[in-house]
Amino acid sequence: MHHTTERFTSRWGVLLATIGMAVGTGNIWRFPRIAAQNGGGEFLIPWVIFLFLWAIPLVLAEFALGKSSRRGPAAAIGVATGGRHNWMGLFIGLVTTFITFYYTVVTGWCLKYLVSSSLGDLSGADPQAFWDNFTTQSSQPMLFHGLALVIASFIIFRGVAGGIERVNRYLIPTLFVLLAVAALRAVTLPGAAEGLRFLFVPDLGNLADYRIWLAALTQTAWSTGAGWGLITVLGAYVAEGQGFVKTGITAVFANNFASLLAGIAVICTVFALSTSTAATEAALGSSNEGLTFIWLPQLFGDMPGGSVLLPLFFLTLCCAAISSLITQLELVNRMVMDLGVERRRSVPMVAAVAFVMGLPSAYALGFFRNQDWAWGVALMVSGLFVAITVIRRGARRFREEHLLGPEEEWKVGAWFERLITWLIPVEFVALVAWWMWQAASVEGGWDPFGEFTAGTVVFQVGLLILLCLAINRFVWKRASAASKSD
Repeated sequence: MHHTTERFTSRWGVLLATIGMAVGTGNIWRFPRIAAQNGGGEFLIPWVIFLFLWAIPLVLAEFALGKSSRRGPAAAIGVATGGRHNWMGLFIGLVTTFITFYYTVVTGWCLKYLVSSSLGDLSGADPQAFWDNFTTQSSQPMLFHGLALVIASFIIFRGVAGGIERVNRYLIPTLFVLLAVAALRAVTLPGAAEGLRFLFVPDLGNLADYRIWLAALTQTAWSTGAGWGLITVLGAYVAEGQGFVKTGITAVFANNFASLLAGIAVICTVFALSTSTAATEAALGSSNEGLTFIWLPQLFGDMPGGSVLLPLFFLTLCCAAISSLITQLELVNRMVMDLGVERRRSVPMVAAVAFVMGLPSAYALGFFRNQDWAWGVALMVSGLFVAITVIRRGARRFREEHLLGPEEEWKVGAWFERLITWLIPVEFVALVAWWMWQAASVEGGWDPFGEFTAGTVVFQVGLLILLCLAINRFVWKRASAASKSD
């Protein structure tokens, strides 16, 4: 069986796939909203700082784990720490798997709006009524969820070089061109200067507010994909003799550049076209789906050339969603392949399970939001588990073995050891304590079946940890047996 012999054909292929993984809907709809809610300019300062203090060390650790083991996260951590601790890798892989189940639904929404805006169905329609009708009155979310899965599954069925690498070669340049077009159009709108000033001129006094720092760390963790296990999968396909340090760091900066382009496009459009301060605040203060699927169609409808620009916006969103979804689906597929199943059999199996498991999120927005909340918090645990793996291995030994090879153009200094050993655990505690305190302080905060409660996080994440511990030995034995038959 040769399921670990697949490789990217070039460093450029690895870079584009990593950027594709990182740049998703979170850059285009979440970043502008979170930046706006946290003061704009002052938010950007801690956001850039956490790129170095959270994202870069975890990205490098994940690349090293993937390349050295040639496995997905569920087996890579077992290889690095011995099978007893493989349950942490299993946890990382399953958290991202559960996110994939509802991310296909989000991708489906983007596809639906691309089709509707291209056909002119949105022009003249009440955006709120259109959204409500689509999400609650029809079976269309389930159909488009299925379509998103078919597209992503077809790509990964074709393998690493023939599928993931080839598609990203076209998808990522297209995505950046579309983002640049959207940003350029937005800054030429009358009144856009106010939006630019808001986004780029910080009020330094506000940096004393700890909530801005925690929001920036949250956005960095969710947007870059660091600690998700996705980079471990991409690392497994990096060719021998090819470095990843420069690639990983470049991809993280490209991810933030994409977020800035999206921020310029969305915030300038909202500032320019909103008729009042209250309307501006309502648009930027709404939920992710509210901003993207209700407010922006309304704003584009008021704009000259909006009938062309709105489909372009949703095409951009689809490119971002699909580029992320293919890596997420490949992670699930890689975990199945690590148990000894060949790609041609594993991909249809994964697609079928993902379709069934995504149906509740497609059917009910409340369930979707609950899943997004619970597994979003669990991602922080995943990041901590990556750091713990490096700490158990010995941070200095890990750096010397994996990050200083002759193929690396950029050598990683001792800062890596200090960040991963001390700072990432502290960041984890600060962020999770803050979220859980907020969620627990509302009425019914410990309800295990509430939508946004602390109880639902403890219940779901706790259950998953128990499951990972229970099946750890079985999974590790299967993965070890499969690797021996390679």
